[in-house]
Amino acid sequence: MPGGGLFSSIFLLHLLILSVVCQDLSGPVFIQEPPNNVDFSNSTGTEIVCQARGSPFPKISWTKSDGTPIGTIPGLRQVMENGNLILPPFRATDYKQEVHAQTYRCQSENELGKIISRDVHVRAVTEESGYEVDVYREYVTTGNDALFTCRVPNFVQDFVEPYAWVDDWGGKYYRGTRYDGKYVVLPSGELQIRNVTNEDGFKTYKCRTKHRLTGVSKLSATAGRLVITDPVGLSGPKFPSVSEISSMRSKSHSSLSLNCPAQAHPLPAFRWYKFKEGTAVKSPVRLDDRIKQVGGTLIILEAKVEDSGKYLCMVNNSVGGESVETVLTVTAPLSVEVEPKQQVVDYGRSATFKCNYKGNPIKDVYWLKDGQKMDHSEDILRIESVKKEDRGMYQCFVRNEHESAQATGELKLGGRFDPPEFTKTFQTRVLKAGPSVQMPCIAKGDPTPTVTWYLYDMEIESDLSAGVTIGSFETAGGEVASYLNITQARTKHGGLYKCVATSKVGSVSHVGMLNVKGAPYVRHMEDMKVVAGKTMTVTCPVAGYPISSIVWEREGRQLPINDRQRVFPNGTLIIEDVQRSEDAASYTCVAKNEEGYSARSDLEVSVMEPPEILPFSFGERIVNTGELRQLLCTVIKGDEPLKISWSMKGDNLGPGPDLTTSQLGSRTSMLMISSINYRHSGTYTCIVSNAAGSTQHSTELRVNVPPRWTVEPTDKQFAQGSDAKVDCKADGFPKPQISWKKAAGSQPSNYRDLDTQINSNVKIVEGALVLKNIQKGSEGYYLCKATNGIGRGLSAVIYISVQAPPSFEIKNRTQTALKGESTVLQCEAKGEKPIGILWNINNKRLDGNRDPRYTVREEILSDGVLSTISVRRTERTDTATFTCVATNAFGSDNTSINLIIQEVPETPSELKVLDKSGRNVKLSWQAPYNGNSNLTRYLIEYKPIKGTWQNDIDRVLVGGDQTIAGVFSLRPATSYHFRIVAQNAIGSSGPSDTITVETSEEAPSGPPVDVRLSAVDQHTLLVSWKPPLKEHWNGDILGYYVGYKKNTVGVDKPYMFETVEFIKERGTEHSLQISNLVVFTKYAIVVQAFNKIGQGPMSEEVVEYTAEGAPSQPPEQVGLTTLSSQTIQVEWKAPPEDTANGNIKGYKIVYGPSKLWYDVSTHDTKISADTAIEIHGLKKYTNYSMQVLAFTNGGDGVRSPVMTATTEEDIPGPPQSVKALAMTEESILVSWQYPEEPNGRILEYTVYIREIDRSRDIAPKSYKVNAVQMSYHVDKLNENSRYEFWVTAHTSIGEGTPSTKATISPSSRIPAKIASFDETFTVPANKDIKMPCIAVGSPAPDTEWKINEKSFVKTDRMRLLPDGSLHITNVTKEDMGKYKCMVNNKFGQDMITHNLIVNGPPEPPMVILTSQTTDTITFKLKHEDKDDQTPVHGYTVHYKPEFGDWEEEEIGFGTDEFTLQNLWCGQRYQLYVVAYNSIGIGERSPVVNTRTKGVEPTVPDARSFLEVSAGSVTLSLNAWQDGGCPMIYFMVEYKPRAQRDWTLVSNNVKPGGNFVVLDLNPATWYNLKVTAHNNAGFSIAEYEFATLTPTGGTLAPPFGGGHDGGNLAKAGFPGIPEWLDLNIIVPICATVVVVCVGILVVCVAMSRRKAPPLMNPEEYAQFYGAMNTMNGRMVTMRKDGLPYEDMGYVPPPNRKLPPVPGANSNYNTIDRIKKGKMNEVYAAAKSGYATWDMRKSQGPTYDEIPYGDGPGPRGPIPDVPQHYSQVPPVPQRQAGGSIPGQEEDISPYATFHLLGMREEAKQAMMNGHQTMPPTPGNGPMTPQHTRQNAQTMNPRRSMPNQGQPMQVYDAPNCDYEPPKNFQQNFGNPYDCPEGFYNGSIMSSVGYSQVADYSGMPGQKMTQSMHGQFPPPAQPHAEFSTDTVIYKGGPPTMNNLRGPLPPGEEEFPPPPPIRSADTSLNDSNSTTQSNVTSECSEAECDREPLVKDSRGSSVDPSKELTTEEMRKLIERNEIVQTNGLKPYNTVNV
Repeated sequence: MPGGGLFSSIFLLHLLILSVVCQDLSGPVFIQEPPNNVDFSNSTGTEIVCQARGSPFPKISWTKSDGTPIGTIPGLRQVMENGNLILPPFRATDYKQEVHAQTYRCQSENELGKIISRDVHVRAVTEESGYEVDVYREYVTTGNDALFTCRVPNFVQDFVEPYAWVDDWGGKYYRGTRYDGKYVVLPSGELQIRNVTNEDGFKTYKCRTKHRLTGVSKLSATAGRLVITDPVGLSGPKFPSVSEISSMRSKSHSSLSLNCPAQAHPLPAFRWYKFKEGTAVKSPVRLDDRIKQVGGTLIILEAKVEDSGKYLCMVNNSVGGESVETVLTVTAPLSVEVEPKQQVVDYGRSATFKCNYKGNPIKDVYWLKDGQKMDHSEDILRIESVKKEDRGMYQCFVRNEHESAQATGELKLGGRFDPPEFTKTFQTRVLKAGPSVQMPCIAKGDPTPTVTWYLYDMEIESDLSAGVTIGSFETAGGEVASYLNITQARTKHGGLYKCVATSKVGSVSHVGMLNVKGAPYVRHMEDMKVVAGKTMTVTCPVAGYPISSIVWEREGRQLPINDRQRVFPNGTLIIEDVQRSEDAASYTCVAKNEEGYSARSDLEVSVMEPPEILPFSFGERIVNTGELRQLLCTVIKGDEPLKISWSMKGDNLGPGPDLTTSQLGSRTSMLMISSINYRHSGTYTCIVSNAAGSTQHSTELRVNVPPRWTVEPTDKQFAQGSDAKVDCKADGFPKPQISWKKAAGSQPSNYRDLDTQINSNVKIVEGALVLKNIQKGSEGYYLCKATNGIGRGLSAVIYISVQAPPSFEIKNRTQTALKGESTVLQCEAKGEKPIGILWNINNKRLDGNRDPRYTVREEILSDGVLSTISVRRTERTDTATFTCVATNAFGSDNTSINLIIQEVPETPSELKVLDKSGRNVKLSWQAPYNGNSNLTRYLIEYKPIKGTWQNDIDRVLVGGDQTIAGVFSLRPATSYHFRIVAQNAIGSSGPSDTITVETSEEAPSGPPVDVRLSAVDQHTLLVSWKPPLKEHWNGDILGYYVGYKKNTVGVDKPYMFETVEFIKERGTEHSLQISNLVVFTKYAIVVQAFNKIGQGPMSEEVVEYTAEGAPSQPPEQVGLTTLSSQTIQVEWKAPPEDTANGNIKGYKIVYGPSKLWYDVSTHDTKISADTAIEIHGLKKYTNYSMQVLAFTNGGDGVRSPVMTATTEEDIPGPPQSVKALAMTEESILVSWQYPEEPNGRILEYTVYIREIDRSRDIAPKSYKVNAVQMSYHVDKLNENSRYEFWVTAHTSIGEGTPSTKATISPSSRIPAKIASFDETFTVPANKDIKMPCIAVGSPAPDTEWKINEKSFVKTDRMRLLPDGSLHITNVTKEDMGKYKCMVNNKFGQDMITHNLIVNGPPEPPMVILTSQTTDTITFKLKHEDKDDQTPVHGYTVHYKPEFGDWEEEEIGFGTDEFTLQNLWCGQRYQLYVVAYNSIGIGERSPVVNTRTKGVEPTVPDARSFLEVSAGSVTLSLNAWQDGGCPMIYFMVEYKPRAQRDWTLVSNNVKPGGNFVVLDLNPATWYNLKVTAHNNAGFSIAEYEFATLTPTGGTLAPPFGGGHDGGNLAKAGFPGIPEWLDLNIIVPICATVVVVCVGILVVCVAMSRRKAPPLMNPEEYAQFYGAMNTMNGRMVTMRKDGLPYEDMGYVPPPNRKLPPVPGANSNYNTIDRIKKGKMNEVYAAAKSGYATWDMRKSQGPTYDEIPYGDGPGPRGPIPDVPQHYSQVPPVPQRQAGGSIPGQEEDISPYATFHLLGMREEAKQAMMNGHQTMPPTPGNGPMTPQHTRQNAQTMNPRRSMPNQGQPMQVYDAPNCDYEPPKNFQQNFGNPYDCPEGFYNGSIMSSVGYSQVADYSGMPGQKMTQSMHGQFPPPAQPHAEFSTDTVIYKGGPPTMNNLRGPLPPGEEEFPPPPPIRSADTSLNDSNSTTQSNVTSECSEAECDREPLVKDSRGSSVDPSKELTTEEMRKLIERNEIVQTNGLKPYNTVNV
């Protein structure tokens, strides 16, 4: 029914909503609270968990301890959504104290309340903050105890603790193991050494600590030693550096020690006492198994809180006594519990929470409500009347200095409580008088509230007379509606109305103003009573509207009249801290409006005082029972009437038999207790109240009450094995302590304390004695005693009896007897009699009648029965278990006796050697029958084989439980006899059989002696030494390791070792030079010898400094100070000490004029020993440049930067020249030149004039002239007088010396004269110049200029000025020369000459190379134009390696030859030079191409390079030849032969010495790859070797046979699966190959009949020409026949270089395959199948084409196939990555160069290929090691030389060039048919591996050499699996490749280095080799023209430039050059 389903759904929905609404709500409670302390390491981080529950689910947040909220800090702190706080790992540098050393709190909150966790102290420890632990020396007197302390730094003291000690004799001492030995490690970590003797001073002690966070264990950095002194005379006890009072803190249940480290003589006695708490009474500390005393140290195990207190250690001897106090605080973890955890309280009722806490110590107790601290510190929290605001979460916190704890309680309100709430209220209104007014207040709440109305805080009710009614009713909705109605509003009805809704759960109020317009009206105010000290607040009840002001008055004065009174505009008066004397008065409120109307009303205020009680107490002393005490409660202040009452423990006190209260007047009450007893103990309170309030005062009465029994113990009986409990309880004050004791014997006396610690069955629980599993031994008298210090206490004696069955004290025991002697067995049973005894032997009843040797007897004892068995003449079979069974009425018991018949042991057997070494032998043997007595020991007896057992025997004692033992301290390489004897307690066995053992050799046991060290130079030390003493050799010494390191204080770095190796030590002296050291550095050297076993100990460290060097840094803070016109002071600071490189002997100051500073010859030098100097004698007013350098014995250091300073001005020198020229009859023109020494800035000149004819006494006239004016016109002179003129110059210092004098007289006859002077003008180009020619004369003279003796012609740039001067604009160098100015008139003529010099940037110099070395290039600089006067101040050389960046160096002025230093070895360089001067930088010189000397390393053979042992291989790195470039590093890799991946041993092996590859498996084949790097490149060598067997044997070759042939075969082919059997697979494959070859032969034969030959035999032979001509290299092929792609031949790019033009070219290309027989070729003129380099006279580089007629060493020329289909197919991918079908194969003898990749054909590079030259200086991880196809590496392996010269073995290379009319190339250098070379490199199994042996290439060989040397036998490939094909040729020192044709044939130069980099391949090129329009190699080579072998000179200036060469190639023309010869190469 649909309606029913809908109804059901609605019903269920209602139920769900109801369940949600009605679910139980609860406040938050922690379910996982964070710990008090969180310590963590910065490397681990931490997560602090904080989880809480509650309903609704609470929100969790984190704050600091002060309540400040915290948030997430990325990387340092993260607050998770689940409430957890994460502090992630962080770097030590990111440590922040505010994050990582902070106190946090977790808080949880929901709508019901809020709680806060305890404090979480977070501390992060950074692991980088290293620390060291130290142990200091301790001073002790003989016989006393010493105490070593492990001193841990303060900042890690909380995390690091010592746990053990070690000494240098091997002793180890651990904490907490034993306390009765000589060495005791105390619980606090100290090491106490008892009874110190002088021998103890020979040891040193270190402590070992552990970091509890990181787990790091450390040994102390320093070792402590005892400084022991013998006592001198008598001395009293003394405490070394210990205060009289110390404190100590320890956790409960931990162990601790209290130290009392006193020393004295005679030895003192130590006694420990403990003070009773709060008193000076002390009692001796009771020692037991938990509390021990070791010497003067008190050790407390499992400390308890009760152990806390003050301890006193007293030390006494016969001389005196001392004491020391220690305050011990044993802490217990704080824990809190609040009861109840949750309570529901109805409104108005009381609620109580109790805080139960534990722990020690407790400093503070406080409460929190909803996270806010309450003003309550008691353990009980009581809320008298619960209100709604009291609901919430309450927490009790307890804390001390180190931790805190909290617990939570929740207070809920019972029932439903809804506080009152207004739903509708009245509003403030303003109205006129007359209308009615209704003001509503409607409220709701549960329970239903009541509404009360107030007017100005005065409650109002309905007043019909006043027209006011109040009506209230309850609405249908449960609300209360209350209305205040005013029938007719009047002014007096106005005022402040308030309605208040109140219920028992709260109240709410509303205030509003009713303003009725009218005159002011003030209502009557009731008298007010105010309590003194409180604040009085009253509002003036004003009506009327509007009111302009309301004031208060007192006695006619308007308030306020003091600072305690405040009046507000609304009429409110507030008086603070009301005083009766001042504030009790009548106050008047006055209200006014703006119209002037006013109203007033008075208020009477009276002040009441609350009561105050005079403090009282019972006193400090505790009262005894029966005494009388009284209290007086006196009220000293307060208004009467007073009410006084007494209460105790919250209850009112009334009169009783012993207690009375009486009133003494109106202000005093007395409480009297006539006879005090325990019931009177408690807190008494006097309560006083009056109308103003109440107060109370309390005091506590403490009563001493002696103990009294509440449960007195009585005698008890218990069954044995049951749990017994005897109660004993008493009360009293203080609370009595209950103790139990037990009588020592059977009488009730001599009671002793019960041991409740050791015997866990005895406990005292709340005074009751509990005996668990009570036994007969517990029977006896017991004493229970109750004491509390009051009276004698109580005691009771009881007897506890145990009813027990028979029992034996010993359940099992063993009894021994010697074989053949008699013995007696006894068993004594105790218990209730009668007791029956039975005997069993091995669980069978013993019948004495059967064996007469057994006799049984019984004896009745007072407490049981004794039974014995006697056995006569014991035998081995008597060893058995005898059981004695006793029975009585209460049960039975038995005991067992194991009878063991003992005898001497039998002889040990099977003595054999398990292991041996040089000094130790490990033996094992079979344990013999021990004779039923444990073997106490074995005696291993041994002697040298030549000694006797009587005289030369030595013994080693071995424990009887061992069958393996070692004999030590033997001599290496010595034979010994060994035997063994067993011993037990009975005796010794006979000796075992003797065995013979020879010890092994051992590493040297002594260091080299007489080690000496001396400095050779700044970077080299010479160390010399002598071998160790002979007795320490322990074998043949094979060499030495010399270790060296910098000797730096505080830095301990490992040694770096050099190896000095030789075959066998001969006892001579050795030496080694250690190079590449740091200048003037202290080095420490050690030497250790080694033999084939290992290295011996190091020698004592020897230290020495390297020689001094020049300082590497300049002096610092160089400063110049000008002192005078000729003196400059220079000051500086010494260079940094670490850069001095020696002892600074002094300083050199280099100085010179700044203008000529570039010229070194102008520099002067001063030497100073100080850091300041004054330089005198300088030129005046001159700018000087200066540099300072420090010098040592090693030379001059680096100069400081150039500093400049100018000397001060001085008086100038005289003007150079003075002219006086007559201008008119009465005037003269005086001119002069600038002073030669101006000595400053010329400010003016003074011209002096004196008439000669007059008296000398007349002063000359003077005229001042401006400095820019160089002439002066003097007029008004006398024509008939003669005058003399002179000039002086002026500077700021003063007037200078006068010039020479000029004399002249005015004249009317004035010849032509020039006032200007001859001058030299030096100007930069493109500047303007004016050359003066000032002329005088009358008539006016004519002026004429000549330039270089040519008449002046006016141009656009040159013109004459009106004054006769010549002006030139934009001068050029063509304008340089002599300029003459000539003037004349009829009376005379004059002439001056000017010299014009035009300067500019210098011309580029010519760079002439003079020499090259491996790391230097030297060149000369020459200027082409010697007449060029342009000054050169210096040069800059720019240079770069071929694949590097440009660098530059400065060349000083005047340098003709310069050397570039520290260049890369074996590298091409480009360089050019530019000159510069003060004007600018000139053009650069032509670029010069050159190279440094040197090639890449040369690969050594295996025999000289490898030395193989069982577990390692030693590489002799010195076997590598460096090619002239020093080795940089080696990279060593290896792999097992069956493994594909290489293992890197090191990629940075230092050159020189030996390098050992360790951790190899014995008897295993390995592949080794070594890459050697120098600056010229790198070489790769691969070797295959087998490690030796463990016994030193060698492995047979892998295919040399063996028992497991299949496995050996598979070992050579690691890729074959295990399930394949080569014995089956190989024959099958061979059969298939033979069949295929047969079919191929038939097909070839058929095709030859049908088709003409494709080519002649020579062409086909060229096609199958040899591929590899890399002499001296080794090739390794894959199993498929192809070389490894990363190491094989890399084809050239798809570009064919054309043939060389001309018939005489010696370069063979693929188009120039020579035809004809070899003998014809050899007869031809140097143009056969070989390419010869005229520049290389040493011999051929490439071999001849290896085919010819007849049975030569290379085999006959192969038959040419009849069809192209018979040509072997090209493989899918050739070696090096080339793809067939893309025309990319080049004939082996096609000589080509890849542009930019050309390498000189040089001797050391003829042996192999290399592609891109590596960038020099690259580290080990450069791309050279990525092993890509773009690198051509050495693909061959080396084989052992076997002591013979290496022979040449080559792999054939087949290539083919079809006729020119055929457009496709064929060729595969790996698919050669069989039969070539008199042997095949193919096999039916696959391609074999070919090893190539070669020697030194490059020499000619004539026919006469053939046959001189027989071909040697093929070397045995001991370490190789390569198939070797011998090709003939004598082994010579020149290592030629096989027999050569007759005659002196020239061979071609090597091909250039090739690259397989695909970026260089032109894959789209279709250029064929027959296109002759392309340039040949001779034309396209990139190098500049060089001199040929005949030494023809070539003019470098006429070499082809790069642009010319490019045009040459584009035009395909022959360019005439003056030096192009055969074999010259050019750059393109």
